[in-house]
Amino acid sequence: MGGTRSARRARAARARPPAPPPPPRYALNVGFNLLNKTIFGYFPFPWTVSAVHVVVGLVYCVAAYALGAKKASFGRPVTKAEFKTLLGPASMHAIGHIAANLSFAAVAISLTHTIKTLEPAFNVLLSKAILGTATPPAVMATLLPIMGGVALASASDLSFNWTGFIGAMLSNLTFGFRAVWSKAAMSSIKDLDSTAIYAYTTLISVLICVPGALIFEGPALKAGIQKAVAAEPNFYWSLATVGVLYHLYNQFAFNTLARVSPVSHGVCNVVKRIVIIGASVVFFGTKMSAQAKAGTAIAIAGTWLYTEAVQRAKPKAA
Repeated sequence: MGGTRSARRARAARARPPAPPPPPRYALNVGFNLLNKTIFGYFPFPWTVSAVHVVVGLVYCVAAYALGAKKASFGRPVTKAEFKTLLGPASMHAIGHIAANLSFAAVAISLTHTIKTLEPAFNVLLSKAILGTATPPAVMATLLPIMGGVALASASDLSFNWTGFIGAMLSNLTFGFRAVWSKAAMSSIKDLDSTAIYAYTTLISVLICVPGALIFEGPALKAGIQKAVAAEPNFYWSLATVGVLYHLYNQFAFNTLARVSPVSHGVCNVVKRIVIIGASVVFFGTKMSAQAKAGTAIAIAGTWLYTEAVQRAKPKAA
């Protein structure tokens, strides 16, 4: 019996896809977060910055396509039915991106990413509501330390405000929809790879983010740009650079999601948040209370337990 159990564990370990190496995705993500937050220090226009991110990404995709690098861009034209399939997850991506930037502009990066550890809880709820997928009790139990840790960190974080908190929570919700619907799109559109799917996601995001920026920040944008240029002569270069970093790290994320299991992808996200939180605390000299540090550690540990519980629940479900 013991030997059989050991053999099953060995087969499961061999079948588990290896997690992708941290670089270049982690390096791109850390670079994006640090530069993005720096820009918000002298240009507090999150709607506009969100629009710039996706516009730069679209320019990158169009240029690659025009130069013949179709596999690094749109791949091929899509049908109306395929565009409709991509519209849902791409819309959630755009809204979630705006919400995340509203949070990044309002509070410390460390708090935003701590709140975003709640994303698995939203995935569980949406998987049940949309796909009818039941979650084992052991997996549900791991959500408790995540929620407790986020509550503990939020209650004592020196930068806390409701704009930042609600923005991060809305980002969790919309990215939950994006994860569920993107996986469905990758399965239903057989001959369109993950890079092309993200290229079309970028195109649709532009159609949402640009009008939003003009509506909510347009009247104050001219004066805001003048102040930003006065504060930072390389303002336009910084915007272009952060847009490239945003596009590339998300493209790598979509490529990773298509090649590994959701659990392996989840583990990578846990490590990513640890790296980003640590880098931001050092780079910006963020002051965190002992309670905020404890809450952040508990939330991250809970997310790790969640990925492990999901992996262990798979053989039982099968």
